Amino acid sequence: MDYFLFAIGLVLLVYSGKYLVQSGVSVARHFNIPTLIIGITIIAFGTSAPELIVSVKAALTGNPEIAFGNVVGSNISNIGLVLAITALLIPIPVGKTSWRVDWPVMMIASILLYAFTLNNVLGFWESFILFVFLIAYLFYSVKSSSPDVVSEKNDDNNKPQYKLWISFVIVVAASIGLAYGADLLVSSAVNIATKLGVSKRVISITIVAFGTSLPELTASIIAALKKQTDISIGNIIGSNIFNIMAVLGITGMIHPIEIDHIAFSFDIIWMMFVSVLLFLFIFPFKTVYLTRVEGVLLFLSYILYLTAVIGGYDFESLGNTFHFTLPWH
Repeated sequence: MDYFLFAIGLVLLVYSGKYLVQSGVSVARHFNIPTLIIGITIIAFGTSAPELIVSVKAALTGNPEIAFGNVVGSNISNIGLVLAITALLIPIPVGKTSWRVDWPVMMIASILLYAFTLNNVLGFWESFILFVFLIAYLFYSVKSSSPDVVSEKNDDNNKPQYKLWISFVIVVAASIGLAYGADLLVSSAVNIATKLGVSKRVISITIVAFGTSLPELTASIIAALKKQTDISIGNIIGSNIFNIMAVLGITGMIHPIEIDHIAFSFDIIWMMFVSVLLFLFIFPFKTVYLTRVEGVLLFLSYILYLTAVIGGYDFESLGNTFHFTLPWH
């Protein structure tokens, strides 16, 4: 039965991701908003819905390891797996906004998360700060969107695919489909893994994280195949920002998230490592594309991470290495 539910969840994710991209682009066309901005707002939020639902449910049911590991593991998967596979399909153009604004916000959010969890709990006020930071970021992104962010010709190819109200209905329906699809997939995957005796931490940062990253994967691949590559890079960075500031922010405000910082130190450090690696690839030294070669390197970093996790690396020792106490703790 679990395998059947896994398959149903996967189908829901694929089709929901497809229509979320289409409707998101349609909304952008109606308001003459660059698709990059849509990627870091509507689509990023829609594809982060599974992480939010899984994390809130996990925190409220006494499984904080899954709530926290889901977000950290998903962010690693988004860059090392989703963005890597998308780049392997087609080189991804990188706009100035991605490395001048979006990436720094993602990195600041990661550093704040690390600092806030040094006392082994993500409380209400720390979560509130993350959420307020998100609101400020979104406000800035929308206000700063202008024709020079992403140049788009006003031709037939850029006309809305659906009427405005239909576009919004599809966005909502697709987001719900993503949420339910991820819930089915993750629940069945966790049941299967639990029967095999896998720990909650490993489940959360591998199976659960991969399952909740499938919306980003399907949305980004479909966007790449449709040549809407601005959505691919915007969706991933935007989703990572949403995962930390919205998913953990909202979850932490609803219920404090107690986590073992030492156990998760390796994962947080690796999340920041792949973020820095991405920056080195998207910073316009010579090109303004995330190339296939760089996609391969990102994918190898993900494989290396999984090998370390599944191989039973001594995370507690590494965690103690990076563990220190801030003044307010």
